[in-house]
Amino acid sequence: MTIITGSTQKIQQGSAMIQFLAAFTGNLNAITSGMHYGWPSPSLPKLLHNSSSIPVTNDEGSWMAVMPLLGALLGSLIVGTTVDIFGRKRTILISSVPYFAAWMMVAFAPSVTIIYIARFIAGVADGWVFTALPMYIGEISDPKVRGLLGSSVSVNWIFGILLINIVGSYLSIMVTAIVSSSLPLVTMVSFAFMPESPYYLLMRGNTEEAKKSLQRFRGLNDVDGELGRVSFALKAQNKNAGKFLDLFTDKVSRKAVIIMMILRGAQQLSGTTAVTFYAQPIFIEAGDHISSHVATIIYFAVQLTLSCFSSSIVDKAGRRPLLITSITGSALFLFLEGTYFYIKSCTTLDTTSFSIIPVVGLIGFVVVFSLGMQTIPILMLGELFPSNVKAFALCFADIYFSIIATIVSKFFQIMKDSFGMYTPFFAFSVSCIVGLVLIVLFVPETKGKTLEDIQISLKGEPERRGTEENA
Repeated sequence: MTIITGSTQKIQQGSAMIQFLAAFTGNLNAITSGMHYGWPSPSLPKLLHNSSSIPVTNDEGSWMAVMPLLGALLGSLIVGTTVDIFGRKRTILISSVPYFAAWMMVAFAPSVTIIYIARFIAGVADGWVFTALPMYIGEISDPKVRGLLGSSVSVNWIFGILLINIVGSYLSIMVTAIVSSSLPLVTMVSFAFMPESPYYLLMRGNTEEAKKSLQRFRGLNDVDGELGRVSFALKAQNKNAGKFLDLFTDKVSRKAVIIMMILRGAQQLSGTTAVTFYAQPIFIEAGDHISSHVATIIYFAVQLTLSCFSSSIVDKAGRRPLLITSITGSALFLFLEGTYFYIKSCTTLDTTSFSIIPVVGLIGFVVVFSLGMQTIPILMLGELFPSNVKAFALCFADIYFSIIATIVSKFFQIMKDSFGMYTPFFAFSVSCIVGLVLIVLFVPETKGKTLEDIQISLKGEPERRGTEENA
């Protein structure tokens, strides 16, 4: 769009630069979160080693791994009531403080208990970030780039996991934590200059600031049309003040909750978080000649690369095709992984010549999983819910995620210790098949639609003309 203003004949063209910059600086905390989640992979082998200054058992190590998930439960409960009071921007900024504190506690922890507390505190911050950040990015993004920017949350989270596996594999636990603590400080400085969400400002009745925010995000002076459309939609959605129970009593919100539960449930029941926590131990048990450090770094590097690719095509290929392809391939590779470990532990066959299979299987899994199941569930969190219940919805989504991921991670540890590594992989493969059926039946396509049009489609009403042209 080109606008000529006054005698200066100044030409102004719309630009998404500030949208990308805001997403990038906000996502620095997603990187920090990924680093906290990925920390057990390089660190647990060191803590479990006989030379560790802090003796740790297998059971203590597993609780250490899942502690951020438990902290996220508390963080989500808190932020569900505060994100509409303090705003999306302030919530993301505030979360930098517990992230920094958690790294400092890990760096100088004298005991397992302190590490538990540190990782629980990091989990509280996760609850804040993964409620506020998808909401913020969904509300500031133009429909043409919302898929790309919304997917960036998962991409940066994976980058954090890769980064901690690289740093943590070659530095001590103390030095790794001190280096990692610099990132939340950078977030506080850089993200402070970004605008608040125009949706939030309109919800608070601050129309003038909302207009300024939208002008910066769109790179245009004339935003009256979009501002009016958003304002009208918000008034309609907020006619009745949202309550938590509306998620289950309102037909449209209930439908969105079901879609969210299918996506996040299928994502976590594939075992992705358990693999993230135990990547190096899995590769150690595989017994291949390749270093477990190197194999783990390759695994997360591939995951990052494919997640970036998925983010770049999600606005063209659509959500549903990528989800269906991703979860189908995941089921096949997880079955391959389980089969190898079953043959190795339950038969007399010599698997020495085939020890590369679990490495190939996990790499194959992460390739297809990252095509859709890694990034799209979080992307759609920012798209599905009306504004009057969005805070409660994302709060509930994070609680649901934390519970499922905790159960799956403990299930992985208990099953592999009690029955063998093959057991959880077979279970994850079956879960993917169930998830595939549910996605095909219930998950809609949101490609190219405005947030308002998505609400119209969830109601079952005909969509407005011109939506697809906006894609």
